[in-house]
Amino acid sequence: MTLSVVVGLGRSGIGAARLLKAQGSEVLVLEKAENVSCRRKSADLRQQGIDVQLGQPLEISSFEPWLDEIDQVVISPGIAWTHPTLEALRSRGVPVKGEMALAWQTLKKHPWIGITGTNGKTTVTHLLHHVLNHGGLKAPMAGNVGYSAAELALGCLEGSSPLPDWVVMEMSSYQIEAANVVAPRIGIWTTLTPDHLERHGSLDAYRAIKRGLLERSQLAILNGDDPEISRTRGGWGDTQVSWVRTGQIRSDSASDRLSLSDDGWVCEGERRLFCADALAMPGEHNRQNMLLVTAAALEAGLAPETIESALRCFDGVPHRLESLGTVQGVAVFNDSKATNYDAAAVGLQSVPNPVVLLAGGQTKQGDAQHWLQLLKERSSAVVLFGAGADELRGLIEASAFPGAVSTHRGLEEAVPHALELARQQQAASLLLSPACASFDQYSDFEARGNHFRKLIETNRST
Repeated sequence: MTLSVVVGLGRSGIGAARLLKAQGSEVLVLEKAENVSCRRKSADLRQQGIDVQLGQPLEISSFEPWLDEIDQVVISPGIAWTHPTLEALRSRGVPVKGEMALAWQTLKKHPWIGITGTNGKTTVTHLLHHVLNHGGLKAPMAGNVGYSAAELALGCLEGSSPLPDWVVMEMSSYQIEAANVVAPRIGIWTTLTPDHLERHGSLDAYRAIKRGLLERSQLAILNGDDPEISRTRGGWGDTQVSWVRTGQIRSDSASDRLSLSDDGWVCEGERRLFCADALAMPGEHNRQNMLLVTAAALEAGLAPETIESALRCFDGVPHRLESLGTVQGVAVFNDSKATNYDAAAVGLQSVPNPVVLLAGGQTKQGDAQHWLQLLKERSSAVVLFGAGADELRGLIEASAFPGAVSTHRGLEEAVPHALELARQQQAASLLLSPACASFDQYSDFEARGNHFRKLIETNRST
């Protein structure tokens, strides 16, 4: 029996451990933490015959007792592919792979739609999952959406999940980097802006990781409105490429698949498919998302009228410009997924102004200039919170923002103040669009968004 070592007790690590066990492998999980949550998770896994060792940092010494037995090491997306310990394991001949690559081994017999991009990939994943299932196809979604690839693979292996017609997989750069065997039937690239540079080092390296997934796809569906992606128009080799754009198609390119007409129709060449108002989600970026989804759904065999029907009954995605109704006449939006400046800029452009903006958290590297300009154009006040509040305040004040700027420890203090400002200023919208990661105060952006929802409900009733 082989020994597979899984690093990390997060959702993807637990899914990987259970999948490996179901495949007949002896499994050891190494986790650096020793808190109550980890002890509970480890007890559950031990009952399933999976060994767990807590208090094991990601150092080569943690692996040494088992080095002669290890068949493979499986890592979670949060672990850098270039971590020195992983490099040391490779140098000793130990195969290292990501949880996504492990899931691929089980699910590759089914056609995949791999979705990546700096922003927009979660909305496209949810929307495509909805459209395909509305059309009668079994198309589960997994990956970077709260349900891991390994969990889906395990469900299919054990028979608790129906065998899919299509696998809809959201893939972050971290997941792609550690899973270069994944070769989707269809790849979708939503956007490309600088992000995760502290991990990947440069925009060129980040771009190459994203592009790698599309190069391994049989068909790549690309957002022609995105300037960085448009720069990749040539050199795709054997990969078939389809472009979508919200403007008119390029007359010199046979690879342009879908566009929007001047009067708001989705068009395939000269053929008018349906009116773009079928998708009610606000913002130009959601027109782009709709075209990407439509192109993939057509490729999967759905008729235009089926796609239109599905778009009309889509409720949106939590934490992505999610409407929370109104409080004292002010429209409230939860855009907690906006974890960088570019995503937050899209949020500012998509809601009615003037906007009282809630922003803050763990700051990231990136160009803030477009976001700062939109603040001056569309926001009447900015309410900052979390670890990055002072850093953001410095950026905003240096940009000559004319409105009020305040800082708070957390959302508990920030939300009531933001609501009061919105009432006083007769703002049209209150928008949580943090422009930062959530890890200073929350486990993830969902936890941050859920907390915001609760605070809005509390303040609505008082």
